[in-house]
Amino acid sequence: MDRIQVLKHCINILAVVLFGAVAFLFVTYGLLYKNVPFIAVHFNVLLLVAGLTLGLLTAAGILFYTVKMVSFYRLTVCALLFLDFFSVIFFVLCACDLLNKINSVDALREYIEGMGGMAAAIYVIFSFLQVVLLPVPGSVSVAVGVAMFGPLKCAIYSFIGIVLGSVAAFAIGRWVGYKAVCWIVGQDSLDKWLKKLKGKDYLILSLMFLLPLFPDDILCFVAGLSSMTWGYFIIMITLTRLISVFSTAYSFELIPFNTWWGLLIWAIILALIALSFRLVLKHYEKIDKFIKTKLKIQRK
Repeated sequence: MDRIQVLKHCINILAVVLFGAVAFLFVTYGLLYKNVPFIAVHFNVLLLVAGLTLGLLTAAGILFYTVKMVSFYRLTVCALLFLDFFSVIFFVLCACDLLNKINSVDALREYIEGMGGMAAAIYVIFSFLQVVLLPVPGSVSVAVGVAMFGPLKCAIYSFIGIVLGSVAAFAIGRWVGYKAVCWIVGQDSLDKWLKKLKGKDYLILSLMFLLPLFPDDILCFVAGLSSMTWGYFIIMITLTRLISVFSTAYSFELIPFNTWWGLLIWAIILALIALSFRLVLKHYEKIDKFIKTKLKIQRK
């Protein structure tokens, strides 16, 4: 083995160690602030869990590289980079004491309202980040908006931020996601599977965006990796987000969660949604054929 190969192996192994160490460093410094009561009480446990998780992941990456399991090694590297990214965010939230201020709907509402006339702009930005970055369910952000602005203004602000965030997430999936997955599994394997799935993703993804049971924020990234065109995605995401955001905003006003009949109605709605999705999956071929022949959707 020549020196170049030895150097290459050392760099690859050191990269795994470095990525794991960076994540642990930022998580540790974030925990040291102890702004949140839960962190203060469980500091030692949280630090131990973070250390064990990152240590095992780092060891797994080194092992995968040593036994030449390239795909698993690259997947581990991606996971560590992902954790690096969120560990930095966690550190910033702790350092600025934001984590303590946004740990509940009421706290988040008070924090945003304290910004005065910038509240609407902040809420739009928050809705944008909620899709692209923050692990906050859309229903939570809408609940905050309804409490702050009322259903109409909340729906408008949420719609603007969420649509912009959805387009950004689709762009990330389209421009970065493909290259990242190619690096992990290989371009030939990825292209083979995308070819098999091509044309079957329009209806299913569109339905998932419309229904509240699916992580539609993550689906934006998935859509960017699919065969879905830019034009179709923009039209589809505008219509589905328009329906879902406005219906969610007004549903909090019309169907309360603090009454038995409200909970019953929500249960019936969710059951009907699940049944509808199952029927669509069962008759997918017929529906897809109708879309192709009647609506004449052009796919790449």
